[in-house]
Parts: sequence; C-alpha cells; structure tokens
Amino acid sequence: MLDPELLERITARRAELDELEEQLANQLEEVRGERDELAVAERVLERMTGQLAEERSSTRPMPGQVGGRAVMLIPHREPGVEEDALPWDYQRIIAAVRQAAGPVMAREVGEVVGVDVSVKAKLEPLRSKLIKLVDRGWLRKLPDGRFTTRL
Repeated sequence: MLDPELLERITARRAELDELEEQLANQLEEVRGERDELAVAERVLERMTGQLAEERSSTRPMPGQVGGRAVMLIPHREPGVEEDALPWDYQRIIAAVRQAAGPVMAREVGEVVGVDVSVKAKLEPLRSKLIKLVDRGWLRKLPDGRFTTRL
C-alpha cells in the first residue's frame, strides 16, 4: 500500500514543477520575442546607416569636368590637399583672413581682396565664397558671423 503522505508530497511537487514549467515557458516566449525585435532593429539600423551614408555622400559637391577629368572646384580640406588646390580667388580670400589680426567680417575681407564693399550685391558673392570655404573645412565661421582660419 502507498503512503498517503508521500502521494500528497509527490502531487504537491508535481504542481510546483508544472507551475515552474509554465513560468519558464512564458519567460522563454518573452526572450524569443525580444530576440526577434532585436533582429528587426538591427536590420532597420543597417538599412538606415546605409541610407545616411548614401545621403551624406550625395550632399558632398559633385566634381566638375575639366579636360575630361573629374575635378572639384573647391575640394574639402583633407590631409594631402593643400591650398594651392583651390582656385586663385579662393586662395586670396584665405590669405586675407589669415593676414587679419583676428576674426574678420566679410566686408573686411572684401576690402583686402578689392571688392566694392559699399555695394551689397558685390559683397554677397564674396560672402558665399567664404561660406563655401567654411563648408569645405578651410575656414571657420564664428557665431557672430566673423570668419577665421581653422585651427
């Protein structure tokens, strides 16, 4: 004959194990769900990284054609690219900024390079060139609108 106390213990332990099994099954389901979400997030991140890289490369200025060769008129400042790679007028602008005692306004640069600064329409193309030099990394624009050479 079986001991009723032992049968009761076995039944209680079986109930505990059934409950534990259910908890573990739920936890395993949650883990698998989170793993699937991470896989989706990883694919989205890879796709977005590729798209951003593509956008960044497309925002870089496209080189022009000179003599059948691709050249960028105002190249980005990178190691190995010297100022003499810039067109002559841009070299003069950088020289004018460099000669100044400190940061300069576009008007001051215009006076040095010979632009009629009293006519706003003649000063704006110079300002545009200064901004282009900033965008390409040759100059730095301060928050107050003055320009300086990059350090």
